[in-house]
Amino acid sequence: MRNEESTVRRGPGVRMGAALGAAVVLAVIQPPAQAAPGHGSWTTRTVAPGVQVRAGVLRDADAKPSWTVTVQGPGSAPLGARSWADATAGRLRGAGLESRVERVVWPAYADTPHGTMGWRVRVGSYATSGEAQGAREKVAAAGFTAVAEWTGYDGQRPADRESVHVAVIDPARFTGTVAATHDLSVADREKTSSVAAKRHSLVAVNGGFFVTSDADGVQGTMAGIAAYDGELESMAAGSRAALILADGGRHARIADLTSTVTARAGSSTYASTYAVQGINRVPGKVRNCGRPGATPTELPRQDLTCSEADDLVKFTPRFRAALPTGPGTQVVLDADGRVVSTGPRGGAVPAGGSVLQGIGAASGWLTAHARRGERIALEEVVRDTAGRRVRLDSGDSIVSAAPTLVKDGRIAVDAATEGTLDPKDLSFGYAWSNVRQPRTMAGLDRRGRLVLATVDGRQPGVSEGFTLEEAARFMRSLGAVQALNLDGGGSTAMAVNGHLANVTSDATGERAVGDTVQVVP
Repeated sequence: MRNEESTVRRGPGVRMGAALGAAVVLAVIQPPAQAAPGHGSWTTRTVAPGVQVRAGVLRDADAKPSWTVTVQGPGSAPLGARSWADATAGRLRGAGLESRVERVVWPAYADTPHGTMGWRVRVGSYATSGEAQGAREKVAAAGFTAVAEWTGYDGQRPADRESVHVAVIDPARFTGTVAATHDLSVADREKTSSVAAKRHSLVAVNGGFFVTSDADGVQGTMAGIAAYDGELESMAAGSRAALILADGGRHARIADLTSTVTARAGSSTYASTYAVQGINRVPGKVRNCGRPGATPTELPRQDLTCSEADDLVKFTPRFRAALPTGPGTQVVLDADGRVVSTGPRGGAVPAGGSVLQGIGAASGWLTAHARRGERIALEEVVRDTAGRRVRLDSGDSIVSAAPTLVKDGRIAVDAATEGTLDPKDLSFGYAWSNVRQPRTMAGLDRRGRLVLATVDGRQPGVSEGFTLEEAARFMRSLGAVQALNLDGGGSTAMAVNGHLANVTSDATGERAVGDTVQVVP
């Protein structure tokens, strides 16, 4: 395995070399709009034939971020109407506090309004967070709820520094595999770099959204569609973006996917069917929503846990944890799908078998139709938005998150459709979508090369991160014609040769995550 490293200082008109291909070279010579050309240094490593990693810092010398105090709008929203903003600013000035009103416009999303999003009120400009906190206390004493913020996180003005890592995998030259994995158990969490070290991976990044709290289900289980080695291990949360890695990554594509699973009991003449709404999750709890019958919404809704009163859930052998307990019925199936036992919920998934758990009406269906020795067949169907069926074979995997960033070569951020923000309620998803955050992204260029990228964030003056729109522009600048946003924030991690390459944002260090994407020699 070849491991070459070179450092290139970026200046006006400097070519970075052709190793990553014209598309990626262009991105360095003509960086995204948020980066000023002519500043920064880049390091390039070829970690294997067909696998190259580039790291650098995008800088804008004209950006002058500072600390400030932002007043919360009505309903704890970050923005409000102009009348609210003017009245609030006037009251603050009357209390002797320097205030200003700022207009915030909608980013270039594909499915949201254009023009003014709202207005915010801010107090002061400070060199340190301590000074801003002191001003926030004065604002609070005047009767307002406010937060101290770093203006470098604003999507409306340039960021001064953004630390990025980009890996490009060329299937025409790379002889290894690229696959999503949840390592040994789908009911567990592990650091991206730890999985990479165990698998001797060349490159690895974190994958999709997952459960992080016991209140929302079993920690580590995925909150969206996921498949590993040809087996569906989690169902879709509505129609959301997914990276499909077929034949060990030889053939990859990005599409919005949905999933249906149907349980069928009895003979073909007298069969009874029931819709399975989950795989490897706690019955009644649907993280990120997006399932029929879910309340308060059947649409995808980021970081919201919906409920299902009538819920049928399948558990696979990869669920290597104690099964959920509680009211309802459990049916244990053998490898052929024949009923082994029926009883209360709990225990463990048998080796080579599976388990169905039902609550509400689903519990009644299991009780009525699960007969010992008889078969319950499960039909699993994954489709893209064009209605085409996605067939899973050995070596195929799916990792999913949200939203789509680039489609058919154009920026196409469908944040509202995929449930990462709500245009009618700016208290939901504003910071997640429109404020700079650490992010992990995946894309494909016109030559079929896979592009995995991370940007560090939540580090004032060191690396601010990207908004969703900036993430889309960055991926397009790298030559991606299809791209999606993976899990981000404290989950964002890239490992190279088993070692963490970026600086993660959690104070406790690298976060243990659900699934990951591993590039294995």
